[in-house]
Amino acid sequence: MSESTASHRAWRCHAFGDYHTLSMAEVASRAPGAGEIKVRNRAFAVGFPDMLMVQGLYQYKPPLPFTPCAEFAGEVLAVGEGVERFKPGSRVMGTIRAGAAAEQVVTAASDCMRLPDNFDFAHGAAFIIGYKTAYVGLVVRGNLKAGETVLVHGAAGGVGLAAVELATAMGARVIGMAAGTAKLNLVLAKGAAAVIDYAAGSFRQAVKAWTDGRGADIVFDPIGGDVFDESLHCIAPFGRMLVIGFASGRIPTATVNHALLKQYSIVGVRAGEYGRVYPEGGRQVHAALERWAASGKLTPHVHERLAFEDLLNGLDTIAARRVMGRVVCELP
Repeated sequence: MSESTASHRAWRCHAFGDYHTLSMAEVASRAPGAGEIKVRNRAFAVGFPDMLMVQGLYQYKPPLPFTPCAEFAGEVLAVGEGVERFKPGSRVMGTIRAGAAAEQVVTAASDCMRLPDNFDFAHGAAFIIGYKTAYVGLVVRGNLKAGETVLVHGAAGGVGLAAVELATAMGARVIGMAAGTAKLNLVLAKGAAAVIDYAAGSFRQAVKAWTDGRGADIVFDPIGGDVFDESLHCIAPFGRMLVIGFASGRIPTATVNHALLKQYSIVGVRAGEYGRVYPEGGRQVHAALERWAASGKLTPHVHERLAFEDLLNGLDTIAARRVMGRVVCELP
């Protein structure tokens, strides 16, 4: 069968709204263009932003119909003009703004990394977005230094666990916040020095107690809402409040006189956009992440491995907020 007439299976979204309306379909395959690679997909991650995108609630709305999900890992089938880093047969992990829930993925070679020998395909599919967000937030925008204290909210999620693991590996003291014993134990296993259960209610006094009254040097916040509000009362002087997202559903506001008096910074973090705005910086981040992945010090936690056909079950798990780390669908 020729490249122009070949097809493959993919999940498709035909209308924004309930993700249960997603369906499997045969879609036309295509050859990679200049700077692109075509990958035989072996695993793709399912995340909270993917659910929001299908619901039409994400900041990026792809044209309909589209294939959801953004992270994958697999083997290169073909490379486009100008691609020298990969060749057919190379094992890669990569990202695409939408299109990973498919048997084949064509994406920019610059959005892919070599899959390290210590990762299987599921680990590769669960790595880039979480750890890139953690790296851009903590290192590039947060200027994390060894010995500092980092308060990580949503610490048992994919991005939160990546932040816990990276900050710990860089010599920081991590306080991880999550809900429930199982999640707290996982956060401790990933290196946190202390954990706080959201079920306990207010957390500012606990954070101050763990920091001898000083507060956290960096707050890593993918939740927003009330969590953001209270975090401003337990951030250290000259601290950095990293705004990662708003999983709570409420976008908070801050009074700038409080920032002036306590001399902290509120820093927006959009890891994918960072590389689009500053390509050289994006390449540096990818190179650093490849080194970290190969080092064996950072390993994504795969909460559940599902079949390609079980995407909706994965989204159900995410909607119920039961996920620790990442959900991954695997393909043969």
